[in-house]
Amino acid sequence: QVQLVESGGGLVQPGGSLRLSCAASGSIFSINAMGWYRQAPGKQRELVAVITSGGSPNYVDSVKGRFTISRDDAKRTVYLQMNSLKPEDTAVYYCQSRLLVLGSVKWSDYWGKGTLVTVSS
Repeated sequence: QVQLVESGGGLVQPGGSLRLSCAASGSIFSINAMGWYRQAPGKQRELVAVITSGGSPNYVDSVKGRFTISRDDAKRTVYLQMNSLKPEDTAVYYCQSRLLVLGSVKWSDYWGKGTLVTVSS
């Protein structure tokens, strides 16, 4: 069984910073891309940032220059450093990972349960 567990969310003032973490655990053979999505109230879930197995990042335009995604493969963990936060960044942030489970030949997507980020004064 595979689990993705996010941490690091909370309440922060505009202009502040937060660092999200997501650790994968379980019977994992290999991890491909890892990413962060978010869903604001009344809106669809959107991709925020993704990082390939080779370490190449991509970001949605609205967070470029403010957010940084990184990964530590030894810890099976992906991070999202969020700086210069704005009220419109308020959302539940979900971790997603494409990985290969031990004994399987198919890559599958797994999701965390989400962590709430609230940007407000």
